[in-house]
Amino acid sequence: MKKIILIAIVSILSFTANAQEKNKNAKVTFEVDGICGMCKKRIETAALKTKGVKFALWNVKTHQLNLIMDERKVEVGTVQQNIANVGHDIILKDKKITATLEAYNSVHPCCKYRDSEIVLDHEGGLKKQKKNN
Repeated sequence: MKKIILIAIVSILSFTANAQEKNKNAKVTFEVDGICGMCKKRIETAALKTKGVKFALWNVKTHQLNLIMDERKVEVGTVQQNIANVGHDIILKDKKITATLEAYNSVHPCCKYRDSEIVLDHEGGLKKQKKNN
């Protein structure tokens, strides 16, 4: 009887330990503001320079950043903060991580995603508006 109880306890403890393990190839996705290829390079580089990030791919159209990262080495919040530090806002379901004004102002003038006229120009809309005038 004691052996059965001991086996049950060991089984429960090993199951609990496995449930708390962090994934070494965790797939994470979140939205990052940006508008062009230079933004893409800056966002992906900031993510990849973070220890524990193995893969980073940002989509210019959808603004989705896909990561593969080792959760044992880095938390997703650290990656998000590193991206904000190079001037890009992070949009999450329940909050927004906003880059400081100093970081945002450090991006190239064509990358000013907070400026609606520059965004419109990237979409080709500014040229259409000027032709109509």
